[in-house]
Amino acid sequence: MTDNSNKEVHQIVDHLFRHEAGKMVAVLTRVFGFPNIEQAEDIVQDTIIRALETWKYGKIPENPQAWLYRTAKNKAIDLIRRQKVKHKIENDIAPLLKSEYTLVPAMNEMFTENEIKDSQLRMMFACCHPSISQEAQITLMLKTLCGLSTHEIGKAFLTSEDTIQKRLYRTREKIKEEKIPLDYPGANAMTERTDTVLKTLYLLFNEGYNSSHPERLIREDLCEEAMRLCILLTENPKTNLPQANAMLALMCYHISRFNTRLDDKGFIVLLKDQDRTQWNRFLIERGNRFMQLSAEGDTIHDYHIEAAIASVHANAMSYDETNWQMILQLYSTLLQRTNSPMVALNRCVVLGEVEGYEKAIAELEKMKGLEENCYYNTSLGEMYMKNGDKGKAKAYFQKALAFTSSNAEIELIRRKLADCS
Repeated sequence: MTDNSNKEVHQIVDHLFRHEAGKMVAVLTRVFGFPNIEQAEDIVQDTIIRALETWKYGKIPENPQAWLYRTAKNKAIDLIRRQKVKHKIENDIAPLLKSEYTLVPAMNEMFTENEIKDSQLRMMFACCHPSISQEAQITLMLKTLCGLSTHEIGKAFLTSEDTIQKRLYRTREKIKEEKIPLDYPGANAMTERTDTVLKTLYLLFNEGYNSSHPERLIREDLCEEAMRLCILLTENPKTNLPQANAMLALMCYHISRFNTRLDDKGFIVLLKDQDRTQWNRFLIERGNRFMQLSAEGDTIHDYHIEAAIASVHANAMSYDETNWQMILQLYSTLLQRTNSPMVALNRCVVLGEVEGYEKAIAELEKMKGLEENCYYNTSLGEMYMKNGDKGKAKAYFQKALAFTSSNAEIELIRRKLADCS
């Protein structure tokens, strides 16, 4: 087998793992029960390994997704037929799984499109059970449903991979001890748990939009997966809440600009330099539609405000025609609600467009806690550059280099340093 063919197999399997592993884990966890989630993960892992080994020496199946589902399903059926596993299954479909006459038809039914969607929704809410801490809830969802590695999750939480592994172990032990079911919460808990689910999807989308991977600033696959799971929420009457539609609008606006964020060499193209004729108008209109749907509720969520900010950018005909005053007002409102340092930083960047760079610099210099943040130092460098002080601009750009591992960001900062010379 050639190196190119081997590389193609790995690329296909990696893509399928990212998009299909969470679905299979959700279905199999519903079969074996949430306390036995590791059993489901083992089957999926074995299935992926078998795909690599089989496809490496033969033809890739015409429908690789169906091949994975069939293989995982057959492995599960073989396991269930062993009595020591069969008697442990306790769920609403257990009677069908324990009878040889109904086992295969029941498993076939579990892998239909509607049941896969339902299993994923059940998994989302089971991961967000109140007995599990919020950090652990999000970590579990990112690992099981979204296919992120422990390294990627560690980056999202700004912590070590070892910490994430220990957190996952403790969480799984708690699920076993308390026998947490894979099911929807009651009506009273639905909104609260949906907010936790949305926070997880928000983290997943952000990891794709500005990836921690040194060589890939944008990971479209992660953003698409976050969007797909968010769509699942809006399609189900139980979870079709205003904030879910606001989140989906936010994703549409951001994804609409993907084709213009990097040039042909992989270099970052700043917002003011992007070719807006290449923005995806279909996604922008879809975002506008979800914004309208999000306004049908009685409350406003932080995601409403973030989506509104993205909407002003997406619907502006040019950078100069952007309603910066409106964006500043929205950021001020969001800052009052969240007290987030990153929101404060973004507000200062907009403040420079509205009230001048000197005022923005003064606000940025007063901020504490972001001294080792690349975006903070780059923003200050940019402000000083626009204000005519190349010396201070250069100092902040040099400082920013120490706080990023992204090749694309490093290249952008070096270009800015060259402008300072």
